[in-house]
Amino acid sequence: MARDQIDMTPLQSRDELVTWFEAGCKPPSEFRIGTEHEKTPFTLEGRQPVPYKGARGIGALLEGMQLLLGWEPIMERGNIIGLYDVTGGGAISLEPGGQFELSGAPVENVHQTQAELMAHLAQVREIATPLGIGFLGLGMTPSWSREQIPVMPKGRYKIMSNYMPKVGQYGIDMMYRTCTVQTNLDFSSEADMVKKLRVSIALQPVATALFANSPFTEGKSNGYLSFRSEIWRDTDNARSGMLPWVFEDGMGFERWVDYALDVPMYFVKRGDTYIDVAGSSFRAFFEGRNNSLPGERPTLSDWANHLSTIFPEVRLKRYLEMRGADGVPWGRLPALPAFWVGLLYDDESLNEAWELVSHWTAPERQALRDDVPRFGFKARIKDRYLFEIARECLKLSHAGLRRRGRVDHSGRDESRYLEPLERILESGRTPAEEMLDKFNGEWGGSVEPVYQEYAF
Repeated sequence: MARDQIDMTPLQSRDELVTWFEAGCKPPSEFRIGTEHEKTPFTLEGRQPVPYKGARGIGALLEGMQLLLGWEPIMERGNIIGLYDVTGGGAISLEPGGQFELSGAPVENVHQTQAELMAHLAQVREIATPLGIGFLGLGMTPSWSREQIPVMPKGRYKIMSNYMPKVGQYGIDMMYRTCTVQTNLDFSSEADMVKKLRVSIALQPVATALFANSPFTEGKSNGYLSFRSEIWRDTDNARSGMLPWVFEDGMGFERWVDYALDVPMYFVKRGDTYIDVAGSSFRAFFEGRNNSLPGERPTLSDWANHLSTIFPEVRLKRYLEMRGADGVPWGRLPALPAFWVGLLYDDESLNEAWELVSHWTAPERQALRDDVPRFGFKARIKDRYLFEIARECLKLSHAGLRRRGRVDHSGRDESRYLEPLERILESGRTPAEEMLDKFNGEWGGSVEPVYQEYAF
């Protein structure tokens, strides 16, 4: 998650909220790619969760990274909870259970994403290895119970942890036990945003299947290929899902504002303090009717923070955020931005992708999304297996990246980063199925080998 924003201008009208989104529009020449990935820290000895405190804890890891990188520390109540690169715009932050996240700087091509990732991993290893900390590239912690996982010292997480069990059975698992890789992409106009949003929501299940990587819970097979994706089906349905209204006439920034106004809030931040307003809508706050802050009006910061607590399959901020993929080992991470850049940043591929999904109905899209965590490529929509659709999407993405023509120093374009996905489609199996085969075969029913084979 990005840093909580600080802009204390009070909001006067709904138009300002719409204008805030419109400010995200930029010409295609200025389109950037942001990649965020989370990884689970574990103790190299004993393969246990890593606590925040102590000489070999997460806090010590962040302090070491700060010394190494010279990035600005992000502090909360005297604890270091993240780092920010003032020059490049990247950040390191902590998810609730200590998942270590790199929010990459906005870059121009996937080659730069790859370079940023390799530098980050080298830096993290330099500090983490002497502390006895390793990192795991899976969509969910494979062996620990909820109770075992430490809580990071961030005020917003306390509020979320109290609220989550009231609105779904898996919210706590989402917070403390899952990891994802996301990519953030730009739009040039409202119409461009709507088209990209529709295509990417409809095709999010393709990314879920290609990256499905969370088949284990507490040392056993959990019956799913992406249990991380299943968790989102029952985390908090008031703030997640496939947003069927996005496909209706009249969709635009205003429609998103109206949706976000009614999503229940978690917190309001004043100075260093998080005020628990969980369950009340932003609309009530906007009208001065928040019981915890009577008569007070929200600021632009409150709005930006609230938008970061909405969790649909694709999230609109001043860019679009692809949210359907499990966290994966480092070799496969650049494949996610490559996949979406090829589909969405090339007009020909974007148009063909829209042709592919435009005749699907909301119930069909929902059924596909509901089936993919369990069935992966064998999920169906209309009379087609997701496997065939994934193959078409990969072709479109490949063609889009080739047409973009961004080459590295040895003349290769960005389509090279799709190779891991091409191998997955050649095998016909999701990464999770490959892992389950090992679990039922050479691993002898133990998840312990993942800490070597799927570590960063």
